[in-house]
Amino acid sequence: MKTKPALTLTDVNAILDAAQQEAEANGWGVTIAVADDGGHLLGLRRMDSAPPFSAEVAAQKARNAAIGRRETQAFEEMINGGRTAFVTAPMQSLLAGGVPVLVDGEVAGTVGISGVKPDQDVQIARAGVAAIG
Repeated sequence: MKTKPALTLTDVNAILDAAQQEAEANGWGVTIAVADDGGHLLGLRRMDSAPPFSAEVAAQKARNAAIGRRETQAFEEMINGGRTAFVTAPMQSLLAGGVPVLVDGEVAGTVGISGVKPDQDVQIARAGVAAIG
């Protein structure tokens, strides 16, 4: 039987807190979503100045990072590089800002950020992931 890593509620809260701190330090209003390795939402935090639509987009970025087992930025780069077939994939958000939480090379969960520029979303997501090591 295989044992796999999983995020705890303590991990989820640490990710949400660190990501929010990164966003606030830069004056950005975003939504932060944390999902398990299957893309199921574990936590969602929409900052006061985040656009309403960002809640759905952040959750989808987290989901797609889990399903794809990689940063969603990779999918966006593939599409921008001419692999337009990815546009028809059943994933709803192939935009940068979804980042996996890796433990010993395995996806334990994911973070999705929406509300600012793609590179800023990624910066915030990575800050959240870094909070748990």
